[in-house]
Amino acid sequence: MALHSSPLLSVPPDDLRELLLVLSETTTMTLSTVEPDGFPRATPLYFATSPSAELVFLSDPATPHARNLAERPGAAIAAYPEAARWQEIRGVQMKGVAATLDTQAADRALDIYRTRFDFLGDVPAAFERMSVYLFRPRWARLIDNRRGFGAAREWGQA
Repeated sequence: MALHSSPLLSVPPDDLRELLLVLSETTTMTLSTVEPDGFPRATPLYFATSPSAELVFLSDPATPHARNLAERPGAAIAAYPEAARWQEIRGVQMKGVAATLDTQAADRALDIYRTRFDFLGDVPAAFERMSVYLFRPRWARLIDNRRGFGAAREWGQA
């Protein structure tokens, strides 16, 4: 179930399972936002994934990437499991929009996040400053060099 009534990205069920599998193999994504000067900012963040491939992350609204999202919600992410050889590289690239969630949606998203990460209780002071964000992809690319160099599948609008 999507956190929103309809996901921005439509992926066939078998491909969605593979996309979710790759996302489950890493806990950190790189979020790219646009700075006020027009240059990109790349930020590593923990994330959790909804069943429809929306990505949940937490951040202090005072951080540069959060301020960027408040002004320009367009963003891109990349997430890749560790690979020792090029033949093992697999990963996901996505473009979409990211924003804070209202209280009800944030509670659902936090359930997804807490299922993946149990450390939130260890840092209550830091958590109090955090807002819950949702990245909603409109385009995704799944890269899997095990299928051949540069093998990729794409969905959505780039």
